[in-house]
Amino acid sequence: MDIVSPLLPSDVAWMRLALHQADLAARAGEVPVGAVVVSANGVCLAVGRNCPVAAHDPTAHAEIQALRRACAHERNYRLPGATLFVTLEPCMMCLGAMLQARLARVVYSAADPKTGACGSVLTLANQLHLNHQTAVTGGVLADLSSTMLQRFFQERRASRRAERDRRRQGTQPMESTGSAGGSGDA
Repeated sequence: MDIVSPLLPSDVAWMRLALHQADLAARAGEVPVGAVVVSANGVCLAVGRNCPVAAHDPTAHAEIQALRRACAHERNYRLPGATLFVTLEPCMMCLGAMLQARLARVVYSAADPKTGACGSVLTLANQLHLNHQTAVTGGVLADLSSTMLQRFFQERRASRRAERDRRRQGTQPMESTGSAGGSGDA
């Protein structure tokens, strides 16, 4: 049974805020993923952005950051009725945390064909044998999010290639100029 929620008018505005968080992550050198948690009555509880590199923490995904802040704000580890907006389809770790928080909805932008747990690789949000299910809406502003991710990885690959080329040039033996000791044509 799939629990797919319809696109709501406010979804685009909240996703734009998540995209802003993703941009901040990219500027910090992190994979550009941003998240926003919104209460059942439409109040922003928290925002988060990817920071696993800077935090030296593999769990420091945007969704986890936003959930931790929202739970602290609410002084509760459960967020019933809340919606989490995220610029990339959540992985299984993040979706597991969302299910534990009892979110009503998850709204994501770009699909993640490598680790997505809302249908791309796994479908965890609506497993009936779990004690909680959450509705999912995908594809909100997907072009913007996908473009941001593609640009980030293209720039990172180009930077790594340039660094590799600089290292190679620094370790290459100097070319002979044909001076002393050379096999001249005289």
